Amino acid sequence: MRSGGSAASREVFLVNMTLMESLVLVKGTFSRIGGMSSSAGPPTPRFPVSVTVDLVIFTVRDDALHVLLVERGKEPFLGRGALPGGYVRPEEGLDEAALRELGEETGLDGRKLHLTQLRAYGDPGRDPRGRVVTVAYLALGPDLPTPVAGTDAADAVWTPVEEALGPGFGLSFDHGRILADAVEEARSRLEYTTVAAGFCREPFTISDLRRVYEVIWGISLDPSNFRRKVTRTAGFVEPTGERRTAEAGRPAALYRFGGARELYPPLLRSGDVAGAGERAGAGGRG
Repeated sequence: MRSGGSAASREVFLVNMTLMESLVLVKGTFSRIGGMSSSAGPPTPRFPVSVTVDLVIFTVRDDALHVLLVERGKEPFLGRGALPGGYVRPEEGLDEAALRELGEETGLDGRKLHLTQLRAYGDPGRDPRGRVVTVAYLALGPDLPTPVAGTDAADAVWTPVEEALGPGFGLSFDHGRILADAVEEARSRLEYTTVAAGFCREPFTISDLRRVYEVIWGISLDPSNFRRKVTRTAGFVEPTGERRTAEAGRPAALYRFGGARELYPPLLRSGDVAGAGERAGAGGRG
């Protein structure tokens, strides 16, 4: 730190103290930012802030959108359903913590999924244990395996989203809000990205892919319109040259993922692939 000089020439050092707080040091004087002490000397946080990760893992089972939930094995919310997740360790990054917690609590290997950050949640009263900010992750997968509970989770199960968001279920913390946000995010991603193909085991038929859209959007789609949109969208799907035999009717052509990440033009829910008069509310809120 240089002494003297005009205010414009003073050096200002930004010292990163925690995830939520920092100090600006000017000429040996601590200026208060984000709840820190303004007096000289070692800074002390006014209140501690913990960071957690929570994971929303979706799959389609039995013609319904399911989410992976755990049963909490300790307080708070002992015995209640919750999204898998937990505290971020001091030596971990957020992604590392998400992968570890998913494996410890459910036995699923997150490295085989495409985990993306959904958003952060930090309302002061969201956790009765104190001030906790959580970063939510979202992943989608085709017919994922049966989870195996571990660490502080008493059980881990695939649960229909409609049931989990129902009035009598009562998810722990603010996990109902996180799940509802994740459902809407998944619906939106189906419009503009090729993520729906991630729900299908290859090879798949166009009908298999259409059913993913119908389950997540909660609407019936016109088969002809959907097939035309999908097959004319570059990079969405590509034919394998094989067919799946059916008990009745013509064998269905089989496809694989075409490699593109974004859909252009997008498949919008606003009617360009929806069947007339077939719109419905996605099984309540889920």
